[in-house]
Amino acid sequence: MTTSSVPALFVHHVLFYTPAGASEADKQTLLEGLHKLARIPSIKMAHIGTPAPTNRDVIERTYTYSWLCLFDNAEQEEEYQQHPIHDEFRNQYARYWEKVVIYDAIGPSLS
Repeated sequence: MTTSSVPALFVHHVLFYTPAGASEADKQTLLEGLHKLARIPSIKMAHIGTPAPTNRDVIERTYTYSWLCLFDNAEQEEEYQQHPIHDEFRNQYARYWEKVVIYDAIGPSLS
């Protein structure tokens, strides 16, 4: 099978940076919001993480939470973007971060 005939998986990766003065309660509240996002039906797989204890110059470790989710295609990612839970997340939890960096990628699944 060639890669052109393999369906394109859509990867949405978001890094959330909380303010320097964010309390543990603030961070916990943001985490609760991320768990709510995972309920959106079009998500194939979701992962919430924190920086791993690795120490190489090329590793970004200043974020608070990593939100990674996979979709079968770009259309399902768009459904996620338009879902009421996603809208609620942005409206209710935006005050808990000062910066968000998003990486979207599309390509064949290699597994």
